[in-house]
Amino acid sequence: MIRRFLWYPAPVHPHSSAQGKAAFYDVDGTLISTNVVHAFGYYAMNEGSVTGILGRTLNTIASIPIFAALNVVDRKTFNEFFYRRYAGFSEDRLYALADDLFQDVIKPAIFPRAKDLIDEARRANCRIVFITGALDFTMAPLARFLGADDVIANKMQFVGGVATGKVIPPIIEGANKANVIRDYCERHNLAANKSHAYTDSASDYAMLTAVGRPTAVNPDLRLRALARSYNWPILDLR
Repeated sequence: MIRRFLWYPAPVHPHSSAQGKAAFYDVDGTLISTNVVHAFGYYAMNEGSVTGILGRTLNTIASIPIFAALNVVDRKTFNEFFYRRYAGFSEDRLYALADDLFQDVIKPAIFPRAKDLIDEARRANCRIVFITGALDFTMAPLARFLGADDVIANKMQFVGGVATGKVIPPIIEGANKANVIRDYCERHNLAANKSHAYTDSASDYAMLTAVGRPTAVNPDLRLRALARSYNWPILDLR
């Protein structure tokens, strides 16, 4: 049986006049030091025949320069290109491996101060939302561990219990995160101008401008420069 997530969005009250607030967190590079390539590498090393594992591993290593270039130029294209490598993976196996991936790879990679940052937002009565280009089943154990209220992540398309390598639209990436945040706030009666957003990458600039309280976390050089020019807080969770 395929395991699904253990948390559920809070009920929406469209006629309520009171507005809450949320804290939106990018994950890779912001809360953890690993990324989607590390996750795929783990799945590739633990699914299928020995020959298949070796082939996928070598192909992934050879493609790393392409991943790096696409990640800088266009996150949407990167996601579409990268997730094709999941084609043929068993849905049951991926969900089963997600817990092992968390214990072996993701949990040790959580930045030391990540939980403190989340706990601070929770004490301020913020709804905790992870918004990430990673796959939903990969993020599920991390979200449970850190106590996220909701996860907005990419969803792999499965047909007959097998991954097609296609992500179900809309793809969660850079510029589109801002649209997703605005829509989420509207549906859950949250005030975007009172909400927080945290990310490490300048590619998430739009995400930061979608809220009233943006913060650069472990920022790359471009985001650090932007944060200084806009006088946004800069945090280092490492």
